[in-house]
Amino acid sequence: MNDIIIHEVGMRDGLQMEKQIVPLEKKIEWITRLIASGVDVVQVGSFVRADKVPQMADTDQLFTRLRDGLHLPEEPSRGGVHLPRLSALVLNEKGLERALACGVKMICMGVSASETHSRKNAGMSVAEATDRILAMAKTAHEAGSTVQVSVQSAFGCGYEGHVPQENVMRIVERYLDAGLRNISLADTAGHATPDQVEKMFGAILEFDEGVECACHFHNTYGLALANCYAAMKIGVKSFESSVAGLGGCPFTKIAGGNTCTEDFVHMLHRMGLRQDIKLDILIAIAQDAAQYFGREMEGRVYRVGEIAKGLQAA
Repeated sequence: MNDIIIHEVGMRDGLQMEKQIVPLEKKIEWITRLIASGVDVVQVGSFVRADKVPQMADTDQLFTRLRDGLHLPEEPSRGGVHLPRLSALVLNEKGLERALACGVKMICMGVSASETHSRKNAGMSVAEATDRILAMAKTAHEAGSTVQVSVQSAFGCGYEGHVPQENVMRIVERYLDAGLRNISLADTAGHATPDQVEKMFGAILEFDEGVECACHFHNTYGLALANCYAAMKIGVKSFESSVAGLGGCPFTKIAGGNTCTEDFVHMLHRMGLRQDIKLDILIAIAQDAAQYFGREMEGRVYRVGEIAKGLQAA
């Protein structure tokens, strides 16, 4: 379990729901501090239309500034997996073109397993979106970028409710047939339960044990950490989370924040895992975010502090 990878998505998924625009310099400050905390990958932003998601309007500029001015630590390898330090989300060919022009080394893209969510999020059917993503993934891979593909609304949809597991596996099988082995399941609506998580990831790993599984949970109904633990038990290595629990999908019916990074890291520390990650830095960023946005954040640990080492169970 010490091979666990933390993919911080607060600067993208976390900020996309915020009406108060965070300026470029503030984002760079937060990203720099997140890297210093020791999380493995930081998702800088998404290459989307500024009129649709104004918070992401500076993503190209952000990557340029970070590439030219930020001296990143050596790219880590955890559990044999090479990890670019910075990632970005793309939704379409234009976004991919922009990402490649900015030299993005890890590109994330995905398809929703829900027809309704797919049409609201991507403007097309699941089948059309899958064809499109497979072609984009091939282009990104040929350009030398690491590609992570996801299945969104994998555990349920805010509009449709239950999403059959076979719908998810149909997309996963197409990814695998295309040679894509870095696959994330996203709980876009926050409907997942721990037993469902174990069953879904278990089916993928049984189908192909060489898959690099990742998970992305939302805390809409308070089950994000429980679902992370279930994913850990079944063998998932990569966890997408957001500092301060920021975030939510703007194209789902009820948006809920992401798995809270500092709460998740605190849980890992209590379990004797990932002691290299500096929890105090994550807590300080969450406190800063609460002050910046002028409200209480979703996380718990930033408010109450971590359990003192002397009080922890041996």
